[in-house]
Formats: sequence, structure tokens, C-alpha cells
Amino acid sequence: MLTRIFVAAAALVSAASAQLTVTNPSSDSWWVAQSSNTLAWTCNTSPYSNFTVLLANSNPSILVQPIAIIAIEEDYECSKTITQQQSTQPAATGYTVLLANPLNSTDVYATSETFEIKALGSSYPTTTSASSPSGTSGSSSPSSTGTTGGALAQYIPAGASMALALAMGLVVA
Repeated sequence: MLTRIFVAAAALVSAASAQLTVTNPSSDSWWVAQSSNTLAWTCNTSPYSNFTVLLANSNPSILVQPIAIIAIEEDYECSKTITQQQSTQPAATGYTVLLANPLNSTDVYATSETFEIKALGSSYPTTTSASSPSGTSGSSSPSSTGTTGGALAQYIPAGASMALALAMGLVVA
């Protein structure tokens, strides 16, 4: 009996700690307009297998409502390079990234910290590596995750997903 209680308690603790969190962008890690930018999340603790990526802004003159920039993103990828074609928003403050249910974008799984999209030509934030023995710092820049298959193959599923989302009325053109 006591073993069952411990197993149930352990299951509750692991379920409570399992969450999806946007780690980049953040208040200290901005994006640059008309450039490739990195989106990253905590995929190892997420209870969700996939989600829709939305971009929102608190200023309605910038964005009236959140817009989908990726229709369906798989959680296991842990990060994604957002191309300039996916996010053509103006430089401004007050942006957030929302990771939401692909079938109901109002069911938001995670929201990033408020961040800024800086003007084209701005530099990315400088980061300091905690594991560096000399304490040197370097400039961080967007990087892509490893993929299998050809370069074209990674865009076909996203295009098909976006077409499906458009057909279902989840995303407006």
C-alpha cells in the first residue's frame, strides 16, 4: 500500500514539473528584423509532441492579433531557425512567442518573455559562456539544428501543414 502511494506521488511530481518553456527569444536575447533568428524551447520536459508557433505584440498598431509563423512544429527538435520569410515583422518592442495547440491557437502551452525585434543590421546579444575556463565572451548568432534528408525536405512538411491550417481556418493569410 505504501509503495502505491509513493508511486502515485512520484507520478504527480513528474507531471507537475513537465512543462514547455520558451528559452529564446527572451528579454535579454532579441531578434533582428529581416534576418534569421533562433527560437528555442525546453523539449525534454514538454508533455506536448507538437505545437503551433505564433508571434504576438502587445501594441495593436504592430500586430492586431497573434500570427502563426509555423503551423506545426515537433517538440523533439528543441530549436528552430525562424527565417526572414517566416517573420517579416517591423522592428519594435513588446513581442512574445506563443507555443499553442495546433488545433486551437487560443490554448497556449507556453509564452516567451517579452522581447524586442531590433532593426536590420543590429548585432545579436553577446553571451558569456559559464563553462569557459578563461571567461571569454563571444557573439551569439542563430544556428540551425541538425536535420536528416535534403534541404528541400525540411520545408515541404511545413508548407503542407500551413496549407492544412489555412484550409481549416486556423491561420489567416
